[in-house]
Amino acid sequence: MPGDDAYDTYDRLISLLDASSVDYRLIDHAPEGTTDAVCALRGHPASEAAKCIVLRVKVDRRTTRNVLAVVPGDRRVDLDAIRALYAARYVGFSDAETAERLARAIPGTVLPFSFDPALEVVADPDVVARPRLYFNAARLDRSLCLSGGDYERLAKPRVEPIAGPAPE
Repeated sequence: MPGDDAYDTYDRLISLLDASSVDYRLIDHAPEGTTDAVCALRGHPASEAAKCIVLRVKVDRRTTRNVLAVVPGDRRVDLDAIRALYAARYVGFSDAETAERLARAIPGTVLPFSFDPALEVVADPDVVARPRLYFNAARLDRSLCLSGGDYERLAKPRVEPIAGPAPE
């Protein structure tokens, strides 16, 4: 059941943060999963949010990789940049079922962390450079804030320029 997985993912994240002795803040708010709306509830600009998108990357006929792309909340994932990064034939959004299974969270609550070895994390440099980084904590009603540096140290993403311009 997705709800149970979400709480397991939440608990795993909090355990990781506590064991790593990083400063973080939990923020309770009304349930919301869209970036602009949850940023308004948390009271910060969308540029300080981590937008997390699960992608399907077909490198060749036999090789498909799953990538968690993390970009600033006011930008979009540049699929061409991901395609070039992996020398891939095709890059597209993962189907909802696969995304939920790999991210262990429902859409709107996907963390910028991966707890599944089959899901590679790639973060834009503007994400890890943030003094404050906000994201839903595998729950629609609770978010988390920590520094981009602490995020990079704990999540160990591949850091590459993958953010395109803001959606119009």
